[in-house]
Amino acid sequence: MVTSTRVYVARIAGLTIFDPNGDQVGRVRDAVARMRDTRPPRVVGLVVEMPMRRRIFLPIGRVVAIDADAVVLGTGTISLRRFEKRANELLVLEDLLDRQVTIVDSGTPATVVDVAMESDRTGDWSLSRVAVREQTGRLTRRGHLHQLNWSEVSGLVGAPDAQGTASLLAVLEDLRPADLANALQDLPDNRRNEVAAALDDERLADVLSELPEHDQVEILAALDRDRAADVLEEMDPDDAADLLAELPKPDQEELLDLMEPDEALPVRALLAYLPGTAGSLMTSEPVILTPDSTVAEALARVREPQLHPAVAAQVFVARAPMATPTGRFLGVVHFQRLLREPPSAMLGGIVDKGIDPLEPSTPLAEITQRMATYNLVAIAVVDEMDRLVGAVTVDDLLDHLLPRDWRDRENAEPIMTMAAAAGSATGTSGKLPTSGKVPGRD
Repeated sequence: MVTSTRVYVARIAGLTIFDPNGDQVGRVRDAVARMRDTRPPRVVGLVVEMPMRRRIFLPIGRVVAIDADAVVLGTGTISLRRFEKRANELLVLEDLLDRQVTIVDSGTPATVVDVAMESDRTGDWSLSRVAVREQTGRLTRRGHLHQLNWSEVSGLVGAPDAQGTASLLAVLEDLRPADLANALQDLPDNRRNEVAAALDDERLADVLSELPEHDQVEILAALDRDRAADVLEEMDPDDAADLLAELPKPDQEELLDLMEPDEALPVRALLAYLPGTAGSLMTSEPVILTPDSTVAEALARVREPQLHPAVAAQVFVARAPMATPTGRFLGVVHFQRLLREPPSAMLGGIVDKGIDPLEPSTPLAEITQRMATYNLVAIAVVDEMDRLVGAVTVDDLLDHLLPRDWRDRENAEPIMTMAAAAGSATGTSGKLPTSGKVPGRD
């Protein structure tokens, strides 16, 4: 593996980091640089995302190789203390990408699209080059791209007058919603709101579902009301109801009135149930088919890519209509049973009626006990007329069993070897360092 002496940071974002044994440590999310008086900032390390969304600081001296596919470490012992940005430090992607700057020689305004870090003969890294694109003022024409020395660009340091989102979104576009939500939590509030607002409605809806409640509310409040209603329409009804439940009643009603009636109706129904009951936890849009539907039709439905795995694990069978509340609930057909039956078989002939459904008022403790007893990933919820009104899935249940702030950053700061880190993620054992101090950023 050949180590590059000049690396553009946006191009290594997301690369896998390996220890000397070839085990995966995490992924690169940013580079940390320390400001100096007259010289370009010195790169002191990388921000690395570990399993369970923990972000740590990795000293640049631990890196022995960087190429287009991976970053390799020279040691397996690192600090797992959660990363916190210090005074006089900047994060390359967070602080510099999309920044409005000026090309010194020509006075031309430009936008930062990437920043290169470069290693000298002593092994020290610094921010040497800046890729900027001229601002043309024309919507249909892109400005020229320049690669300049750090000193040839002004406006890189200090609070920006304006900072766009296009380049940062390009770096983040391949992240899963949960990982993107985690990245947003690392940004300052105003920057987080700008980046969130730049996402399309569907993507933002997915990301909001993965954020802590207070961040959801702040991002939604930063949007104009029509846009907020559009995003709520893209969310699953149960997630939209959970978010609206965090808002004052007048704001709830205003947003519900702005939503399309067909989209607002199931959300209103979920908000009517008492917190901590099956009605408040359930999704109102499980996979529902009539008893005369075939196995082939059921398999086609559960293959739909937008379905969550817990929702796609079974088909609920009910009399028409198939939208909740349905006709009389008949039972459930699990995915494994569908795989064992001929495609032409009718669901009514293979339906499982052995597990009683929940009532909307069933409390959380009873739901947990029932699902654990029968090893279920979802269970039906029916009303007093025996109509299916929804289903509680295991992910709905976990969201309400975990502490309310479980999506927030952890405060623990353990230090262990990479073997121990891997052990904590996989259930295998690992060893703490027996001697020596794990280097930090000083």
